[in-house]
Amino acid sequence: VSGVPDDPLGDVAVAALRGHGVDCSAVARRPGRMGVYYAASGAGLRATNILYDRAHSAFADAPAADWDWDRLLAGAGRLHLSGITPALGPGGTAAAFAAAEAATRLDIPISFDGNYRARLWESWDGDARAILSRLVGLADIMFGNHRDIALLLGRDFGDDGPARRRTAAEAAFDAFPKLALIASTARHVEDVDHHRLAARIDTRDDFAQTEEIRVAGIVDRIGTGDAFAAGVFDALLRDQSIAVAAQTGLALAALKHSLPGDASLFGRSDIEAFLSEGFDVRR
Repeated sequence: VSGVPDDPLGDVAVAALRGHGVDCSAVARRPGRMGVYYAASGAGLRATNILYDRAHSAFADAPAADWDWDRLLAGAGRLHLSGITPALGPGGTAAAFAAAEAATRLDIPISFDGNYRARLWESWDGDARAILSRLVGLADIMFGNHRDIALLLGRDFGDDGPARRRTAAEAAFDAFPKLALIASTARHVEDVDHHRLAARIDTRDDFAQTEEIRVAGIVDRIGTGDAFAAGVFDALLRDQSIAVAAQTGLALAALKHSLPGDASLFGRSDIEAFLSEGFDVRR
């Protein structure tokens, strides 16, 4: 569900999504401009830098009332929201609240990916903690780590490694009664081309933690968090265990590092091959 300008740039965006099998029937065409960002790719010890140009885009300026959520959510099994939407400003915040409140009223479960973007929040006077807490409070699944939880709760977690993540998860479960599952990754950056990555899922009564894997020769790390979420959802929708969901999310996140752009283009067979066949040529 989105809004893009009614011009050739909007046409290209919609065509690209449709080309990958995404249903774009709920993408509104509006007057205005395309919101974009620029990624200056890093190398070695120079980090990738993001420059946002999203102010007053066709999406950010769309009135919240433009979205007919009763119609848009008809037949939906889940509403998945990103923290980037409210970070865009008052319009995005109102739209996110309207979507979440409609899903709650219709008894449709909500998942929320914090996607905290400090530069977007700093561009306006929104209260990130209050806004994100309100959305997480309506969700049963959250994608975020101990730093995201620290932002929401206004406290630090003094343990280290898995112990700190469990402490943070338990604090989030206490603060948000509807929350049932928290999925997160832990990333250690050696340099721009070499990272170490692990995944974790916490529930109120259990947890699953993967081994750390080394991701080398990174092409583009942008979009790996969304890839992780997609992998977790794929496993959960097939009624797999949280251990399998964590491994599946980690596999898809690791694979995404090998593709330019911010979208993962891998399927289930690629995930299964990654988990079982190693790295030699597949013939």
